Amino acid sequence: MSNTCQPVSQADRQTIAFAELAAGTIVEVYFRARGAVAAEVAFDGPAGPAGTLSGAGADHFVRHRLTLSCPASRLSVDPATTELSIAYAYSPETVMARGVTILHSGAAPTPAALAGYHFRPPFGWMNDPNGFGRFDGVFHLSYQHYPHSFRWHAMHWGHAVSADLVRWRHLPILLDPSEETFELAKGHGGAFSGSAIAVAGEPGFRAFFTDHIDGREPEMEVQRSVRSRDGYSVDAARLVLAGRPAGLDLSLDNRDPYVFSGPDGKLHLLQGSRDSETGVVLHYVTDDPEGLSGWTFVDRLYRETEFTRTIAECPAMVPLDGPADDPETRWALVFGLLLSRDPATRRRHLTMAVVGRFDGRTLVPEFRQELDFATDAYGFQAFADADGPVAIAWLANWADVDKSVDLPTAMTLPRRLHLDGDRLLSPPVAAVETLRQTSLDAAAFTAGRPVAIDGSAEIEIDLVAAGACFSVEFAHPQLKLAVRSDARGLMVLFDDGGRPSPDYLVAGARVETLRLFVDRGSIEVFADGGRLVGTKRLPGTEPVTAVQFVGQSDDIRSARLWRLAL
Repeated sequence: MSNTCQPVSQADRQTIAFAELAAGTIVEVYFRARGAVAAEVAFDGPAGPAGTLSGAGADHFVRHRLTLSCPASRLSVDPATTELSIAYAYSPETVMARGVTILHSGAAPTPAALAGYHFRPPFGWMNDPNGFGRFDGVFHLSYQHYPHSFRWHAMHWGHAVSADLVRWRHLPILLDPSEETFELAKGHGGAFSGSAIAVAGEPGFRAFFTDHIDGREPEMEVQRSVRSRDGYSVDAARLVLAGRPAGLDLSLDNRDPYVFSGPDGKLHLLQGSRDSETGVVLHYVTDDPEGLSGWTFVDRLYRETEFTRTIAECPAMVPLDGPADDPETRWALVFGLLLSRDPATRRRHLTMAVVGRFDGRTLVPEFRQELDFATDAYGFQAFADADGPVAIAWLANWADVDKSVDLPTAMTLPRRLHLDGDRLLSPPVAAVETLRQTSLDAAAFTAGRPVAIDGSAEIEIDLVAAGACFSVEFAHPQLKLAVRSDARGLMVLFDDGGRPSPDYLVAGARVETLRLFVDRGSIEVFADGGRLVGTKRLPGTEPVTAVQFVGQSDDIRSARLWRLAL
């Protein structure tokens, strides 16, 4: 790297310009060499060179970090030797408050995709939420991430922070796959899902994740942990669980460590797994207050009996109606059932919640329910916030994933979890009301006339009596979409002209209130205060243009509509 600020030649180089970055700014760049010649990325500005990054040949993109020695306003590469994927910049002093500045991305979302109000990554693929929690007074959300395309590949952890759970700032990528992921498995693996906890009396957090490498022996999946003291970077990963408990006939699927404080004040860890017949949730406990050692296997906390030949994934567990150390408090165990299929509706990969008493050793179920009847809320993660449990999920379903097709996705709106008798409710967090920009014509809607919404809207309907028959129909250029209540129950009607859709139906439901959130790429249905919830991903980024009520206007007590925006 040159230490003098002198102009450099840009001959034979591809240049990417951006707003000027101050000296001392950190840039992180993912690139790889195209051949035997070393790859190189150079930064310079009006005063001259600000730094150079170089790397030898690799078949995958590698992260490189540089502190600029002079102000910079452009980067350049020789495309004959260097393939550039991502470049972003930040200042350590301001990154938590301002996030990163994206300089370049080869997998950037379209402008249309960015116009909505749901959380999306700044580039590339996303699936399960990870490391969801509040640390040092700030909400953190990590997620399964492949930053270099819109298709699943070697898993990273993306990372963002928020003050209100609806407006997010993107931080540097938190975790990269290990080099072993590429050496042994050609990128089939990486930093799979996990969770994060606060460390008592210290800033930052500790995260736990599954290190997955296809074909590694004797264990394809082991559990590791990293520590962040500044909220955006981590130290080297440490092994915390090396293998599976013996004697349970478990498969190689043992992943998604969820760590939480139990009623005994100890740390507990849940893992999703399966035995020879069905999905199971494994349970460990430790006396180590940081969770780095001493994990002892307790037992299977839960074994699936309704949907067999499944894999339990992404378990989470939170106290619902009281403090964790109160024996009367009921807890919710939430988990995904990969490979599950409901024969009556043809819906796949369902998400379940089991509610009951938990004493630190045993969960005694009181009831069980499905969390989302339209199934495009998968990989739920929840944490016990001061105001009650908060959950979020991937706004997609593995049934829609095709390795040959790009799949830009989002997260669901964050949701509260609370009990109402023998029902677990999951309404959106109150902060979503701050997204309301302007009121729309509720009188026209009630009268059955189309109301333009331009892609992003919230609709509230209060019915005179439960069980009224009606449809809320949405105009969309590429598909047929409606929410209907009739003698069959409550349903989301979806037809994209392709294969027949499953029946997104709650049979026999008689709803009294309905709250609908429409965005580019999604619709979320909350009936009766979150007693019934249905989430449907919409393909593409074309907006819903209008909404119309079809039914008897005198069935509506009141209606309210808003245009939403960040």
